[in-house]
Amino acid sequence: MPRFSDEFLTELRMRTDIEQLISAYVPLKRRGKNLVGLCPFHNEKTPSFTVYPETQSYYCFGCGAGGEAVNFIRGVEHLDFTEAVRFLCDRAGMRMPTEGYDDSLAQKRRRMYEINREAARFFHETLLSPQGAAALQYFRSRGYSNKTITRFGLGYAPDTWSSLRDHLRQKGYSYEEQFEANLVQRSEKNERKSYYDNFRGRVIVPIIDARGNVVAFGGRVLDDSKPKYINTSDTLVYKKSLGVFGLNYAKNSKAGSLILVEGYMDAIALHQAGFDNAIACLGTALTGEMARLLLRYTDEIVLCYDADEAGQKATQRAIGIFTSVGAKLRVVRLSGGKDPDEILKNYGAERFRSLLDGAANDIEFALLKARDGLDLTSDDGRLKYLNNAVQHLSTVSDPLAVEVYASRLAQEVDVDKATVVSRVSALKKRRRSFEKAQHYKDVQQSSMKELTRAAMQSGATVKALHAEERILALLYANPDFWPPMRETLGAGAFSDETNARIFSALTAQIDAQESLDLTHLSDALSQEDISRFSGISKRNERLPGSKKELADCVQVLQTERERQKNRAVDVSHMSNEEFLQAMKNANQRKQ
Repeated sequence: MPRFSDEFLTELRMRTDIEQLISAYVPLKRRGKNLVGLCPFHNEKTPSFTVYPETQSYYCFGCGAGGEAVNFIRGVEHLDFTEAVRFLCDRAGMRMPTEGYDDSLAQKRRRMYEINREAARFFHETLLSPQGAAALQYFRSRGYSNKTITRFGLGYAPDTWSSLRDHLRQKGYSYEEQFEANLVQRSEKNERKSYYDNFRGRVIVPIIDARGNVVAFGGRVLDDSKPKYINTSDTLVYKKSLGVFGLNYAKNSKAGSLILVEGYMDAIALHQAGFDNAIACLGTALTGEMARLLLRYTDEIVLCYDADEAGQKATQRAIGIFTSVGAKLRVVRLSGGKDPDEILKNYGAERFRSLLDGAANDIEFALLKARDGLDLTSDDGRLKYLNNAVQHLSTVSDPLAVEVYASRLAQEVDVDKATVVSRVSALKKRRRSFEKAQHYKDVQQSSMKELTRAAMQSGATVKALHAEERILALLYANPDFWPPMRETLGAGAFSDETNARIFSALTAQIDAQESLDLTHLSDALSQEDISRFSGISKRNERLPGSKKELADCVQVLQTERERQKNRAVDVSHMSNEEFLQAMKNANQRKQ
């Protein structure tokens, strides 16, 4: 585990304003002296993520993620501890220490970037060789120019078992490195490891991140064989849940928005047609984490999913996700083709631009969907449309938008606007009450579930685990309580392994007379441990504490240990030797 000086971590903490840091990733609203927002680490509709400027910390009462600036960056950027510290140093204008920390994981990550770049070069050169003639013809048939093929580094993987493997080996990359990058697969038949190319006989599309690093590859067959697509699995440098194709170019577009399409072939076609702000999500359905990533580069997303049923379902889901993270949203209704690529081929770029110009915002799109298939000349049709529409308007947070669309809706169905507004307000109030009650219930259940889970794993009682949490919280708030307890209390008294690790790190900081905050503890604990401890401290921070309570909690743990020792022994499944040993131990305890 890396180890930074107390002075360095203190300065880094002082130079990092956690409110400003987290606001770049999560829209926050002030609630008293704290701030709340939707958690960036799990999908939720009601904000349970809280930022505490006074303590420079955060905690999510929904999923349990918590900590301080370093832990936040570790989670949101998927970095290790050292890389997160470097990230914050760069942000704060500080220099990293030249000694005293382990940089091996960062070096391994850089090595993987290098091997991916070399693989991309190999695939591209193969495409332009006689061996890649059929693949080049495939790209030509899609209308891609030489400039587009070069710009996106398109390539071809030979239909052999070892072409890439042998090439990379000659370049100095081990088979294990290739395997960890998911460029080769491994077989372990007959107790021998053999490696073979993962991508074979496929056209290749490199996936490049926003910093310009090749992080993954997508491969498509040239015929109708299955599987049609093979994509890089999660690696040290690539997470499918954050994979976005084309962002390295689209982030520099002057369009002011990002066009989100379903596949990278659509995105490439749009770029060639002049729409340089096109991107595609990769490998998985859109997530809140991915939506927040895109909002670092724009505040407006133009959804342009396929016109088929699956595409429209994905559109509805994406609208909910982008709306929840505060994105400005427009939705394109495709006509003249099932996807952007087909429209470009059939009608050209101007037709697609006209569809973009006519794209409805998310509210308009929802209202259009609400009236689909309904006869507005009939009372029944108008009533169904009105009910569908007010249900959606009740989810809209902007009061001005509600006013505008309530007026439009009232005119469409020929009712009084006040009736529409009243109905929307009633639904909003009902939803807020339900969400508030549900949030409180979720927080309580989450806390009890955590204690129950820990109790089942450790075999301890919930009472004992609660005592462990109180001990940790009391020592964190009152480090002067520790010296008198040093001879009485040790990590071995804790039934829960995580609590024991936190206790060891906490008391080590106190003994070393170093700063006692989550930033310093992050140097000695895992991201998950810091989240656990953050939750413990938040659940206990308003409870008064005393040395007597600490002693009482220690007594609870001692009583728990005695209870464990004296617990009746189940002998039904014991061997004769085990039974005799158990009896011997029991007799020794009695003496």
